[in-house]
Amino acid sequence: MAEAPSDGLRDLLEYLAREIVDEPDSVEVTETADDRGVLLTLRVAQDDMGKVIGRGGRTARALRTVVKAAGLRAGVRHTHVEIAD
Repeated sequence: MAEAPSDGLRDLLEYLAREIVDEPDSVEVTETADDRGVLLTLRVAQDDMGKVIGRGGRTARALRTVVKAAGLRAGVRHTHVEIAD
């Protein structure tokens, strides 16, 4: 069975987040797809929120940029990453 392009994006975001946080087992990525694109929701432990967001939001912005670029390469027009608490 072929893997959907957004499955790779979910895996990429999960991998990147697990490398950043102190509690990698608490990383959870959920995916919602519709006709406009893909929404990936990232959840981490409360203590790791600061690491995922970064100073001034730099880390969060970098995560979004990498996932968006990977999405475009995979043929997904719109990719949005939301960091939920």
